[in-house]
Amino acid sequence: MKDSQGQILYVGKAKNLKNRVQSYFRNSKHHSPKIKKLVKHLRDFDYILTDTEFEAFMLECQLIQNIKSLYNRMMKSPQSFIYISISLTGKQRKIDIAYNPIENDGKVYFGPFTSRSNVERALRGLKECFKLDCSNPNGKNSACLNYSLGSCLGRCLGGPAEQQYNDILDRFIGFLKGTDMSILEDMNQMMLNASETFDFEAASAYRDHTQAVSSLLKKEKVIEFTEENHNIVAIERLTDSTLKLFIIKRTDILFSQNYAAAGNIEEKIKTNILACFKQDEVNAAQDVRRHEIDVAHIIYRYLHSGSCSYLIIPENSLDPENHSILDLALKNFLSNIQHFQSPI
Repeated sequence: MKDSQGQILYVGKAKNLKNRVQSYFRNSKHHSPKIKKLVKHLRDFDYILTDTEFEAFMLECQLIQNIKSLYNRMMKSPQSFIYISISLTGKQRKIDIAYNPIENDGKVYFGPFTSRSNVERALRGLKECFKLDCSNPNGKNSACLNYSLGSCLGRCLGGPAEQQYNDILDRFIGFLKGTDMSILEDMNQMMLNASETFDFEAASAYRDHTQAVSSLLKKEKVIEFTEENHNIVAIERLTDSTLKLFIIKRTDILFSQNYAAAGNIEEKIKTNILACFKQDEVNAAQDVRRHEIDVAHIIYRYLHSGSCSYLIIPENSLDPENHSILDLALKNFLSNIQHFQSPI
């Protein structure tokens, strides 16, 4: 959608373009102020046809990222994904929530996480269990209010408590990296100690805190899938006589091709796979970056929607010595999809 100067205001998608455009001009009294302002400045629009809804989602996401159109930014929350930030050094180290990680700022970041409430619950549980909630960390040898309430271990007093605080932060960093589980072990012990003294209310609280902190290690299925599966082949039926092939690497569509739905295309697909997925490329698991999350969600939903059939290509099958593994995987994959033919 464009204004009178040709500037792109908004990028959207629709199965029925006529209905989608008309919706902006109907029942305008129910529209949000942002929609009303968009319609006021709308003068023209361009459209691009795609073969599949999946391609429309991917194209929309790409255009929004590239164009950064005004109303797409206004209609999307800038706080969709969050990170845990922890200071690495200094006398005032702290755990915090961040939306935009900054490189080389003296902090380490973990995430992205999609639920702010879950992260806040986990950090609150950590602070309550280990008494990290100091209300005056900048104080000089004077106890803060939280210390008198029993929720601060005495960081404000300096001395050994300051080192103890830093040790807990370092252990929490190790926990988030998956290398040190002592934080969880201590929290579990707190729960057991409370239950042994019949303080079941405290035991229940420790249990909830432990579960909340533990949940930080459970990556969202979308992110875990994207980090583990780099090479994907997907086929969708467009019509009774036409199918479409997608070759996807992580969050990029490297190749797409329409095929007539009859015959044998196994060798052609194999050739395209080997051309797209280079055997000598290093495909070690990498964290999903913030800018990849939207695309990762689109691909994950598509693969698990039932709209297509997909195959994960094992890394070792790209080695010339192991092409028989690829041949067998493709044969089994295509045997479940009927009536293939050569490309149209």
